[in-house]
Amino acid sequence: MSGPLAGVRVVELGGIGPGPFAGLQLADMGADVVRIERPDAAGSPVSMTRGKRLVEVDLRSTAGVAQVLDLAAEAAILIEGFRPGVAERLGLGPADCQARNPALVYGRMTGWGQSGPWSSTAGHDINYIGLTGALHAIGRAGGPPSIPLCLVGDLGGGAMFLVTGVLAALHEATRTGVGRVVDAAIVDGATALMLPIHEMAAGGHWVDERGANMLDSGRPWYDVYETADGRWMSVGALEDKFYAAFIALLGLSTVESDRTDPASWPGLRERIAARFATADREHWEKVFDGTDACVAPVLSLAEAPHHPHMAARKNLVGGVAAPAPRFAG
Repeated sequence: MSGPLAGVRVVELGGIGPGPFAGLQLADMGADVVRIERPDAAGSPVSMTRGKRLVEVDLRSTAGVAQVLDLAAEAAILIEGFRPGVAERLGLGPADCQARNPALVYGRMTGWGQSGPWSSTAGHDINYIGLTGALHAIGRAGGPPSIPLCLVGDLGGGAMFLVTGVLAALHEATRTGVGRVVDAAIVDGATALMLPIHEMAAGGHWVDERGANMLDSGRPWYDVYETADGRWMSVGALEDKFYAAFIALLGLSTVESDRTDPASWPGLRERIAARFATADREHWEKVFDGTDACVAPVLSLAEAPHHPHMAARKNLVGGVAAPAPRFAG
């Protein structure tokens, strides 16, 4: 394997969701990831096994546990996504593994965390972000919360914080020879992702209701608009110079597009919507292409790989997301 993590052995105890996604990020960066699968486990999605070696192990057997401990003894990182206490009951908890390898970084991925009243209960992405306030904040005025796929919880608040944590601990272990246990909880990560929103709320710049703020469709210049062919354009013209470019290219006058008075925003939204409705999306794509108006088409999953910029970046190969970030050389 090539990449900045070449030579780093990772043991991934099989699971679903954020744990395997974290292992995928490490494998994409060059780590040698050995994924432990139960013999009776359903096959993992191909995208989640990219760059990994798969080993079937019966963790309920003494021989299987010994096999994993042998792998942990030679690894730099181990990640697991069991409920709290399960790894210990199997004989594969941090104390068991670090007894064999004191420098091992032991990454734990859960929804609720290793402690707290709900730590041992089941949950899924929607529940975790529900508890953090993130789900409440996403949506339009007067409507229910909008579910942001599994991006804010499982993958953003979970997997990526686990990756950050184990890499930080690996850096320390390389220096000290002593590994750490990393407690990555989706509720913790999702809350951390909400940092700027909490900061704006604390400063009086964010109200605790949907569709009433700068980034949640509460402003006409940060929203999506339907085109004549029933497709959509996204507008994010926050700064004055970008807003001026947006208004000029859209064909509105500066008088009818003044945004200094909140009382005028409903009318401004209607005028923007009416302009977008006069032509199809392809027309507006050409109008705004290559400009600083902060306008982009809303592409479907099927369309995204074929957009010139996405194609040039090779972000999607055969419908599967390519590794990110990129490393020079």
